Amino acid sequence: MVKNKNNKAIWNTRIKKDVSTLFQKVGNSINIDKKLFKEDIDGSIVHVEMLFRQKIISFKIKNKIIYGLNKIKKEIQINKFDYNKKYEDIHMNIEKRLFQIIGEEAGYMHTARSRNDQVITDFKMWVTSSTKEINKNLDNIIKTILKVSEKNIETIMPGFTHLKNAQAVSFAHYLMAYVEMFNRDKQRFSNNLESLSECPLGVAALTGTSFNIDRNFTSKKLGFKKPTNNSIDTVADRDFVLDFLYSVSVCSMHMSRIAEELIIWNSDGFNLINLSDKVVTGSSIMPQKKNPDLLEFLRGKTGSTYGNLFSMLTILKGLPISYFKDLQDDKEILFGSNETLNNCIAILNEVLKNLKPNKQKMLELANTGYITATDLADYLVQNHSMPFRKAYQTTSSIVNFAEKKKKKLNELSIEELKKIEPKLTIEVLKVFNLKNSINSKKSYGGTSFDNIKKMIMKYKKT
Repeated sequence: MVKNKNNKAIWNTRIKKDVSTLFQKVGNSINIDKKLFKEDIDGSIVHVEMLFRQKIISFKIKNKIIYGLNKIKKEIQINKFDYNKKYEDIHMNIEKRLFQIIGEEAGYMHTARSRNDQVITDFKMWVTSSTKEINKNLDNIIKTILKVSEKNIETIMPGFTHLKNAQAVSFAHYLMAYVEMFNRDKQRFSNNLESLSECPLGVAALTGTSFNIDRNFTSKKLGFKKPTNNSIDTVADRDFVLDFLYSVSVCSMHMSRIAEELIIWNSDGFNLINLSDKVVTGSSIMPQKKNPDLLEFLRGKTGSTYGNLFSMLTILKGLPISYFKDLQDDKEILFGSNETLNNCIAILNEVLKNLKPNKQKMLELANTGYITATDLADYLVQNHSMPFRKAYQTTSSIVNFAEKKKKKLNELSIEELKKIEPKLTIEVLKVFNLKNSINSKKSYGGTSFDNIKKMIMKYKKT
């Protein structure tokens, strides 16, 4: 039985010399993995419960260990726990404190497990909770977008391709595109829960254990669906970390895209939206400036989440299977991406609550660029039995004529239109109305006002 004498590390009976100051500085991870204290203690409690059920430890020892672990959890929660870098990580810090509380019987806690399976179990539990929390935060953004959209169903703006005016759309429809993106993000995170549902506890260092443990019991008690199948793969596996980092990266990219869109719309060149003073900053030299710094923050932080994903891929690419010290960086990388993403979600939600469309400017811009041209081509197909390619050419001729005359399409007279296409009647003039243009897009997923209302109601119910 190891008593952990003289405040030395638990492996001191094998490693005779004190660890160098430099190695102690770079080798310990307590400042990072102390986030896992709850998962570590919960996992240890279930582990000793299983050891007792399997008659590997006594009822008395089980109770003493659980008593000590609960005491340690409370100490950590009320900031009375002394983290010691000498003991390297959260697992050894907790074990050392357990020795202080209950004595040498604390040594039974580590029976039939290794820090290798212990840390992956803790980590998977933490990532599972964090994944669910991210999805709740994404729900908040979706709710905010739905509220803004509901108020702007009939707010008309130009839809862009190549950042050029293309066709008339509802501002609500534009915003609802991001609901689709964030719902895909939610689904992506939810899919990751499946790979997180296999419990690593019990594979020990890399080969399993000779003790008669019950991995199904510990899996169920800790909220996993089942135990992992291969002990070596279990301690080597960080696919769940990559899955999480990839999902964070894609979600960050979506936020960067909407941030870029809003930055452009808020620029003096477009002036399509106004941002509240709550979400802008000033200039140190130019008194008039109101800068969209928070949106630029979102756009910039995407780079760091990409970097974290690539860092983890690079760490793993050259590793043989089983455990290596290289893997210690997984937690710092993932914790960083998780914090960044949640901060960005909160920031975007705040910005969305504090923007207003400049409806008049949107309408003015929508009335430029001949954005009802496609509507005219469709009208020729639908009402004059014209092949679309011929309708396209006819419409192009009409646009060229309007451009030459420096007129908008809705400013052309029926007489002018008939010079190019004699079949046209006065009915065609309705095609150039922006509201009619939008409402004609009735195909599922289109921008008609009725479609948008139905989609908003659909998502409000989910």
